[in-house]
Amino acid sequence: MIAPDDGAAPAEAARAPRSTGAGFGRVLVTVYGVLAFAALGRSGYEFMVKFTDAPVAYSLSGAAALVYVLATFALALGAHPLWRRLAWIAVGVEAVGVLVVGSASLANPDVFGESTVWSLFGQGYGYVPLVLPFVGLWWLWRTRGPAAHGKEPAV
Repeated sequence: MIAPDDGAAPAEAARAPRSTGAGFGRVLVTVYGVLAFAALGRSGYEFMVKFTDAPVAYSLSGAAALVYVLATFALALGAHPLWRRLAWIAVGVEAVGVLVVGSASLANPDVFGESTVWSLFGQGYGYVPLVLPFVGLWWLWRTRGPAAHGKEPAV
């Protein structure tokens, strides 16, 4: 099968980052999508039914859901530089969020009034929220392209 000509010179194409949504990235995007769906469902229910009980906790769950949605799309479309940048931001925010919220909820379990997606480092989600951003950051680093690795493509 002949690859379509996208107008890029071979050397430019060799320097381009690999797609974050291909190979192992498909599995990663799927896990992010499932977590986004779960977090959206949880936060949607909390907003509609229980928001006044613990607005900070439920707002954090909503923010986590939005981060997961953005990370899902950004990783799936990560061949484009804008989406790669958004993926780095979303996954970075996710990593900081789960560490900060997880630490705060571990130090004082009642700090938010109710648990959030990131409470106790994602205990309610099998600690997937704790592991996932670091796998995502590793994947973004791994797929960044040969030029970023200090390798120049053979011409």
